[in-house]
This record gives sequence, structure tokens and C-alpha cells, in this order.
Amino acid sequence: MPLAQITYSGRGVERPRYYANAHHRDVLEIVEHPMRVESARGLNADIDREGFTLALHDSAVSDWRDPAQIAGIYAPELAALVQRMTGADEVKVSPHGILRFSEKSGLAGSGNNSHPARFAHIDVADSSSRMMAERGAGGRPFRRYAAINIWRALSPAPQDVPLALCDARSVGPSDLIVADAIFDEPDGREWGFEGLVVAHNPGHRWYYYPDMHDGEAILFKTKDSDEAAARHIPHVAFNDPSAPGDAPPRSSIEMRATAYWWE
Repeated sequence: MPLAQITYSGRGVERPRYYANAHHRDVLEIVEHPMRVESARGLNADIDREGFTLALHDSAVSDWRDPAQIAGIYAPELAALVQRMTGADEVKVSPHGILRFSEKSGLAGSGNNSHPARFAHIDVADSSSRMMAERGAGGRPFRRYAAINIWRALSPAPQDVPLALCDARSVGPSDLIVADAIFDEPDGREWGFEGLVVAHNPGHRWYYYPDMHDGEAILFKTKDSDEAAARHIPHVAFNDPSAPGDAPPRSSIEMRATAYWWE
């Protein structure tokens, strides 16, 4: 693949802030860098080594826009998948799917949090992640938890705006900048937590899975309390320079899970 433009955050903003919907309110310094993004097919990536992996997974969902099917069918499917892939004692999956669309579709921004994530980030910082995990555990003590996202392409291959994933081993602590992630709901409510945006490092190793089909899903870490494993990875939507001009606009669904190893 030719070099792709990866969007990073500069260091000129004291406290970055970004919104799920109202991106005109974002307080970010956006810096693009040409980076090599390699195909991860054949890499045999491991979620505890690189921080991401690809799973074969057929879903019984027939309508990805139906919240009842997402909560009643897809979430339990993914709980079983993540448990199988990680060996966790129990996996809890948020019942809400995040549908996103590339700009060419005309649907980006048509729903809540439906824009592709156009700057490199990690969903949640350590302090906020820990509080979320403790809340999800309901008071039950755990020796380890891992926050894992599950990303699935719904549009046929090739995807014009695929997901790039950064090998956890190429990311240093100084690359990460604490930011405020704000969810501005359609009903006017706002809530948020601490996330991380990513500064450029020429040593970053970026990968993607080209030509995804509907029987595949990417699992990637957004936090792991086990410091001996890959703890979290930057990820970003990017324009695939090798995709043909008539590539179908990407649509995708993302789900979020927490894996627990109980004491």
C-alpha cells in the first residue's frame, strides 16, 4: 500500500476535548503524518501481544439497525466470542451498538456518534477505565479486567475508510495525551470521561485488515489492567489509498465489552 495519512494530535492544546457528535466544538490540534499501514492478514496478531486480533464469527443478526437484535442477539454472541478469545472468567457487553459510516455514504452524522473516528485515540484513560470496570463488576472483586472493542464491517469489500490499529509494542507512554471525551446526546444531555489522544511517533507500526467480510470481527484492547500484556492500542479511521474510487462507502458496527478474571 502507498503511504496513508494518519491523523494525530499535536501538543499545542493544554487539555484536548472532543465530542461524539458536535465536532465543531472539538478542542484539538490535528496533525497529519504519512505512515505505512501494513496488512495484518498473515500477521497472526494476538490480542495480548499486538493488542488486537481478527476472529471468524458468523452472527444471527438480520437487521443491524434493530436495537432489540443488537441487545438480544449480538451482545450475547460477542460475550461468548470474547470469552473464547481471551480465556476470561466472564465477559459483559454493552447492549448498545455504535453504527458508523464513511463520509461518502452521506450517512456520517445521521445518528448518534455515527462519524468515523478520524484522529488516533484510545477510548478511555486508566482512571476512568478502572471506575467503569468496578461499576460493571457490581462490587465483585477481580484480579484483572480488560476493556475490549469489537469492530465489524457491514459494507462489502473493499472498505474505503477502514480501521487502522497500532501495534501496542510500538507505543510509548509519552505518545499519549489525556483528553476529555464528551458524549453530547441527541436529547441535550452531556456526559464524559477521560480518554487519550495520540501524538505522532515515527516508530508507530500501523496495521489494518483489508477486504473484511461479514463473517469477520476485529477485537482490540482499549485497556488491560495486566501490565505484562498489551494494555491498549491507538486506532483511527483512515482513507485507504489503495481502495478503488468506486469502493462502497464503509458502514460498520462497534461494540464494547469488559472481560473479567475474578479473584
